[in-house]
Amino acid sequence: MSLPPGRIALDGLDGLDARLEALWRGTDLPAPEDPAGPVPDGAAELVRWVTDRLDGIPREPEGPFTRQVGSLLEEFRSRRSPWNAAALRLLGDPYNFVATGPRLHEDWAYDVIAVLHRSVLDPRGWVRLDPDRDNTSRDQVPAYPFDPPAASRFPERLYPIGTAAAVAALAVMTEEWQSEPAPVRSRPDQDAVLADARTLLGRYGSTAGYWTNATAGASGPEPDFLAAGLAGTGSHSFLTGEYINGLDLFEDLGLIAVNDEEVGVFWSVGAY
Repeated sequence: MSLPPGRIALDGLDGLDARLEALWRGTDLPAPEDPAGPVPDGAAELVRWVTDRLDGIPREPEGPFTRQVGSLLEEFRSRRSPWNAAALRLLGDPYNFVATGPRLHEDWAYDVIAVLHRSVLDPRGWVRLDPDRDNTSRDQVPAYPFDPPAASRFPERLYPIGTAAAVAALAVMTEEWQSEPAPVRSRPDQDAVLADARTLLGRYGSTAGYWTNATAGASGPEPDFLAAGLAGTGSHSFLTGEYINGLDLFEDLGLIAVNDEEVGVFWSVGAY
């Protein structure tokens, strides 16, 4: 069931997720009491499984403890919803940004900018992939690794594409920008990769619209991302040009999903 714009889903699973992430990052939150909010129907067994596993992990030494908590957090998020599981399988390893925010403006570009600046939460409390959330580079560039254009300039940087092309764009985000040994077009698990991509986009419904910064979108709504592969896909960059902390950002591919209630932002970043 979808949620009204701006509403944030908060329940006992969110409290448990927050505590696991705090432990993984080397801090802690008080253990929730019964727990930190109501548990959705059918989730009590999952909560018990996580808390039992957590209680069984030795707190010392610290390194192995945080690694085991990180693995537990990923498993918890995967079990929490099929969407989370698909996001982690598909886009959890390469340098990808995945986040959804509420649709609050007629011009959804403002909502996308809010997502890139991390100023809004996922309306359903589902997983985000954001390796730069706590990056000190954000002290210099708040939306790092992004430096999005003004909302008025989005039409110059984005092209509308169809659902099949949007699925393929997500699929190639599993690739590496440099020296990819197994592009999706040649993988034996191509069907499974595409199925996960369809699961992610299914969240936004059959009436969602899709936009990409890939210049191939200028020629029509169905660019063949699979044939080109990630490394063969040019784009209008949304990345910062600043060289910070020894990392050079050189390429990107973005996909934006929009419906009446949410905006989903998926971005692959090339860096060295």
